Amino acid sequence: MNVPPLDMARQRVPGVSVLINMISMRVRQFIAGHRPLVKPNNPNEDIEDIAIREIAEGKIVAEIDFTKSLTEQTT
Repeated sequence: MNVPPLDMARQRVPGVSVLINMISMRVRQFIAGHRPLVKPNNPNEDIEDIAIREIAEGKIVAEIDFTKSLTEQTT
């Protein structure tokens, strides 16, 4: 795994658990046939590394609805 893109991705995402969910969702999309939003560095690059680079380069962002979690906590 390539460390610098991972550090950049961690800076863009509010939490590690959110980052893990984003990576796993994007990997499932690749397996389903979706195309990467960044050019692979080589033909054998892992799909996990491609997903991390997409997040690190800002091609994919997390949309978090904080109001929903606040209303769930109060009820």
